[in-house]
Amino acid sequence: MATLMRLALGSPFSCPADVPFRAGSHGAGLLYPDHIPTSLLQKVLLTAGSAGMALYNPYRHDMVAVLGETTGHRALEALRDQMRRDPEGAQILQERPRISLSTLDLNKLESLPEGSFGREYLRFLDMNSVSPDTRAPTRFVDDEELAYVIQRYREVHDMVHTLLGMPTNILGEIVVKWFEAVQTGLPMCILGALFGPIRLSAKNLKVLVSELIPWAVQNGHRAPCVLNLYYERRWEQPLRALQEELGITPMDLKGLE
Repeated sequence: MATLMRLALGSPFSCPADVPFRAGSHGAGLLYPDHIPTSLLQKVLLTAGSAGMALYNPYRHDMVAVLGETTGHRALEALRDQMRRDPEGAQILQERPRISLSTLDLNKLESLPEGSFGREYLRFLDMNSVSPDTRAPTRFVDDEELAYVIQRYREVHDMVHTLLGMPTNILGEIVVKWFEAVQTGLPMCILGALFGPIRLSAKNLKVLVSELIPWAVQNGHRAPCVLNLYYERRWEQPLRALQEELGITPMDLKGLE
């Protein structure tokens, strides 16, 4: 267990984000480059350990990632099936695009018109000092295609922030988790949505419960699966037009911490 948890925390030999998930020869029992095969008992222990750490410290994204991999099999299957049924989603599953600094053309994004999705995504990264390279590689999902689905979910997380107009502070993250919980059904999203508000101020908790959660749930139900969006081919589309296409109504967080 201790060895598995050390591996779960990260490895300097993680697969670069421009290496696609493909079935092939990756060593004995390995389904993709970072795969760590685990037994049912090991998964149970990983779930317990990662859940405890994630609830104690919601900013332990490494533990949240492990929790998602060890508890989300059925939800990932449902997401995979949604992608297969959608033309754009099926193309994503076939081509396996990755999102990282090595695959993004930042100069192109910067040259796009104001208000375009690509320009607003770049603005989101700059304003919140975040990088697409911080997403943990999938390790504990024992299915190559499902491993890509959860990796894709992680890598488009910042795009979802951009679509919803949510910052990366704790309030913004909780709102996005409510949206993602409705969209994906992933247990880690549900836990984050339910337990994340514990650390909010009374003022923000009141606004979250009365306004933001209903807004996130409504938009999550109304929007089609956001994993079916080939974001890399939508950079030039105006953000507002993309929001309207998805049925997402903007929400103003001005004045909230």
